[in-house]
Amino acid sequence: MLRVNVVTIFPEFFAGPLGLSIPARAAAAGSVAYRVVDLRDYTHDRHRTVDDYPYGGGAGMVMKPDPFFEAVEGLAARPPIVLVSARGRPFVQADAARFAAGEELTILCGHYKDVDQRVADHLATEELSIGEFVLSGGEPAALAIVDATVRLLPGAMSDHESARTDSFYETAGLSAPSYTRPPEYRGYAVPDVLLSGDHKRIAEWRRAEGQRLTRERPGTPANADPAEPD
Repeated sequence: MLRVNVVTIFPEFFAGPLGLSIPARAAAAGSVAYRVVDLRDYTHDRHRTVDDYPYGGGAGMVMKPDPFFEAVEGLAARPPIVLVSARGRPFVQADAARFAAGEELTILCGHYKDVDQRVADHLATEELSIGEFVLSGGEPAALAIVDATVRLLPGAMSDHESARTDSFYETAGLSAPSYTRPPEYRGYAVPDVLLSGDHKRIAEWRRAEGQRLTRERPGTPANADPAEPD
């Protein structure tokens, strides 16, 4: 079983999503257990303060390091411990597969202007981002990572073959387009090959279409800029 810990100042954010659809099905199958921890439970003042003004001045508030450290210690959490952050490297399907193959995953959600850098440097084992944009907090990013991970667990999906044909599953590429009934709608027809019943041709078409989309779409791994040297 995978144990997923989420540390947040908004635990109610996760109550609905984790109780629905595939995340709930994975839990019902006994493949995952969720623990959502309120960061404010690890504060020591009557206001339950989790943030303070930044050293050096500047706008915004910075989340304090001590509640994060104490929350992780209270969980007795083992790596990976992920801080979701705009500074992090991009979260990819391979990360989801790695997390799904493990026994525990802890995600730390920031908020306000920033999180004290000591959390990233000395508590988190990795820092991940879900895109080149800024969210109001780490909760939506954490939920995306959890969803991508738990859908790979036994019992999460009624047909695991469906996951195997997703974009980025075991490859760097996109999946082919999908179609269903009716075969024609408002003059828009399903490609003939998909109606042919010829499984070899269909497999070849899907492979070719996936490769074409991977080549053509900006931002996919095949079209990403080469990494800068260390």
